[in-house]
Amino acid sequence: MAHHKVIIIGSGPAGYTAALYASRANLGPLVIEGHEPGGQLTTTTDVDNFPGFPEGIMGPDLMANMKKQTQRFGTEYLSGFVTDIDTTKRPFKLTVDSDKEYTADAVIVATGASAKYLGLPNEKELIGKGVSACATCDGFFYRDQIVHVVGGGDTAMEEATFLTKFAKKVYVVHRRDELRASKPMQQRAFDNEKIEFVWDSAVKEIIADDSGVKAIKVENLKTGEVTERETDGLFMGIGHKPNTDFLKGKVKLDDHGFIITAGKHPDTDVEGIYACGDVQDSYYRQAISAAGSGCEAAIRAERFLEENE
Repeated sequence: MAHHKVIIIGSGPAGYTAALYASRANLGPLVIEGHEPGGQLTTTTDVDNFPGFPEGIMGPDLMANMKKQTQRFGTEYLSGFVTDIDTTKRPFKLTVDSDKEYTADAVIVATGASAKYLGLPNEKELIGKGVSACATCDGFFYRDQIVHVVGGGDTAMEEATFLTKFAKKVYVVHRRDELRASKPMQQRAFDNEKIEFVWDSAVKEIIADDSGVKAIKVENLKTGEVTERETDGLFMGIGHKPNTDFLKGKVKLDDHGFIITAGKHPDTDVEGIYACGDVQDSYYRQAISAAGSGCEAAIRAERFLEENE
């Protein structure tokens, strides 16, 4: 059973940054990459809001650069998925792919949160070509264009309101005839003249060509009528699911499955286990904030190990 001072679970901006700091502190971290090495940014195209790249950078390139930087300082990588973890005693025991075991004196969880999609046949291949789950990331590209947002909760209202800074018109497609969002969020959307609601409706098909999304087919769930609506972009505002199934009963999670951390610190309720990135952040969900929290988690792990050696 291989032992490491620090094991990092997950390999997006948070995991890579944690690995960079841990490896430079001579902690010899092992990163268990998970099902999506590099995280959600590997499925995006242009990243214009990560500091240091005045001309922007492709998401996969940014993640590849981060990984190379960690390897320069000796970070090890393991292709696999953590299926279980024993948090009752140190060293912590992690099970990978159900049959391999590793131990660690400290663990950093950076497994992220996956955006929820509609399950339409071509939506995943159109991410970055008109389909998005992050208005903050991609809204800039839709200046003076028409976009549609799917959802009726706070996430959808936040996405729609943010998009009005750029788009000339934002349509919100919702399955019901009233919103689930909080009253203040609802009112902000209702008061925005750029936002219009498509009630009792669901997106059934995305129409696209080689250049990206061109239209969507929307069904009225009360009448059954299907209409084709021109659009330049389709934003998913139906929330995110944190990748924490393997942590249920192991560390403290909130009602939505996000890891609960100690105020401004990355500490979980289990001493020696830290969380960073979207797995504990349902608010910002940005590459730069994830990277910052990865730095914090690595520093906390380093100091924990110093105090307990």
